[in-house]
Amino acid sequence: MNRPIVRHAPIVPGVPHLLHGGDYNPDQWRASKETTWKEDVRLARLAGINTLSVGIFAWAALEPEEGRYEFGWLDEILDLMAENEITAVLATPTGARPGWMSRAYPEVLRVNRDRTKNRHGGRHNHCLTSPVYREKTTAINTALAERYRDHPALGLWHLSNEYGGECHCDLCQERFREYLQTRFASLDELNEAWWTAFWAKTYGDWSHIESPSEHGHGEQDIHGLQLEWMRFTTEQFVDFYEHETAPLKAITPDVPRTTNLMGTYPGIDYFRLAQALDVVSWDSYPEWTGTEKDAAKGARASFLHDLTRSLKGKPFMLMESSPSATNWRPVAKLHRPGVHLLQSLQAVAHGSDTVQYFQFRKGRGGSEKFHGAVVDHEGTERTRVFQDVAEVGARLAELDGVVGTDTPADVAVVYDWHLRWALEDQKGMLQGRTDYEGAVVAHYRAFWEQGVPTDVIDSSLIASPGYLDRYKVLVAPMLYMLRPGVAEAIDAFVQRGGTFVATYATGYVDEHDRTFLGGFPGPLRETLGIWAEEIDALYPEDRNAIEWDGTAYEARELCELIHAETAEPLGAYGSDFYAGRPALTVNRRGEGRAYFIAARTGDDFLADFYGRLVAEAGVERALDADLPAGVTAQVRTDGTTDFVFVLNFTPAAVTVEAGGETIALAPFGNAVVERPRAQ
Repeated sequence: MNRPIVRHAPIVPGVPHLLHGGDYNPDQWRASKETTWKEDVRLARLAGINTLSVGIFAWAALEPEEGRYEFGWLDEILDLMAENEITAVLATPTGARPGWMSRAYPEVLRVNRDRTKNRHGGRHNHCLTSPVYREKTTAINTALAERYRDHPALGLWHLSNEYGGECHCDLCQERFREYLQTRFASLDELNEAWWTAFWAKTYGDWSHIESPSEHGHGEQDIHGLQLEWMRFTTEQFVDFYEHETAPLKAITPDVPRTTNLMGTYPGIDYFRLAQALDVVSWDSYPEWTGTEKDAAKGARASFLHDLTRSLKGKPFMLMESSPSATNWRPVAKLHRPGVHLLQSLQAVAHGSDTVQYFQFRKGRGGSEKFHGAVVDHEGTERTRVFQDVAEVGARLAELDGVVGTDTPADVAVVYDWHLRWALEDQKGMLQGRTDYEGAVVAHYRAFWEQGVPTDVIDSSLIASPGYLDRYKVLVAPMLYMLRPGVAEAIDAFVQRGGTFVATYATGYVDEHDRTFLGGFPGPLRETLGIWAEEIDALYPEDRNAIEWDGTAYEARELCELIHAETAEPLGAYGSDFYAGRPALTVNRRGEGRAYFIAARTGDDFLADFYGRLVAEAGVERALDADLPAGVTAQVRTDGTTDFVFVLNFTPAAVTVEAGGETIALAPFGNAVVERPRAQ
């Protein structure tokens, strides 16, 4: 690894502590503010809470009538927070518009993919193009920034909340056409890129292009249209974020800004949106079971944390998590003892400098009145959940040394939104069971189980000159789409001595979702040294095998039939008409190696394969130890001191032997070990 260790500044300038807090809605408690607000601050301090997010969805309370602002209640709560040394994550209220706006300006209402118009209600239901909505957004955000620019509680701006959805109104249709004319030099170029000669879909005029719809125009016919619509939607959110943040940036230039993301939410390319953010934040809600199944769930949650950190390559914010039940889950199961502390330290271990919750105090009505919270309807500190939160607060207060520390990684796993959009739209293979995200997480988990710190990156980063120099190993499951420059960067990485791992369904289409000609994996054919001739999609009950190193490992769902050209076969299929044909290969190219796994396998194969590869490539692990199943180790460092987080995602007590010491972990237990960093 060639990347130097970096010590980052605290997320909130002047606050060198891990932030601990959550979403707070004092506007819902104005009628009882004399008692409730003061009690809330007392409880917050008791729980070790040093930050609260306020103003989210408060537009109706801040501007009950058009142009008439009521900031008095917000003044009071921010003053109370400042008096008690609680930092405010102050939100713009634009995630849910007030009723007066919908009635006076119906253009702000979104139009759905089926071309029906929304009525007032819900949230995130506004048109991003609407000049009226943008005007009203600028007005409220400017008023907030001017009023609180010098307030001692203000630490961070929280833009809107969980951006998502799309609008298909006439305004957005016209903006989409304008966007396409920046992407393509001519209509002829667009028709060629989208292969519109298929089913006589050729466009004769820009005005004929419409967004995808269930009513016969779009994704079923023209995959390039759907792909560009998703890219356009991402750019809409980037543009809206930049519009929303403009007055905040002008009036409070030293106050950082963020908006909370949602893991692998499919509707927005978060690598693109993250370019506009000062700091990345996200909302994490693992579906814990309290059983041995939590090892797999822990691996996926860690993957999402690493993905979020990798969006900007620096500490992020856990903006929302639940200290107990998540009410919108089909089963709102309580956290078992130890789980809340475990999930909180897990986020910190993977690069978060905050642990925050939805929500601080449970509301009395609405769809989230039974969602987990720090303060229950009972209203005191006597609850089990409150004590769990206070335990987290006490532990975080001991970890000031972690603030701003780096998370070095020798390994990168590729997760790409554009590729996902194309894979989910393609007609072939498994249709509906392609499970791109699941495949990526399975490969990631093999490193997680070894305690190997891992970045999660996308193709745009791969193509950046010199970006891959920091890694020893690059893994790209199902790299179906190769955007410009990606194949060339990967080949150069291998020739310089890197180790690359690819799988079935690699190198099928270009950035416009057109297939490569001349044989798959397209531009990676020489790098991998194979020709992929066909891919066999299996029924759920079908099984094959990869025979490698004396063991037969299960192969299922997708088996690619390949020819080893310059590659060396390492493993072969065990059955069916392609028995004996290569299923695992390595191509030695320049100073490096490129591996190809031709079939989807179980975790046992990936564990054995990546266990050998980690040793072969000299990959650094967080802890030099054999980790029990369901236990991981992750490291953060300032370049001098390592903070090693050892986390047990199982309901059994375990021990870890490392460096002559025994680390005892309770069920769902944890340990944080400090050690000098090896130079």
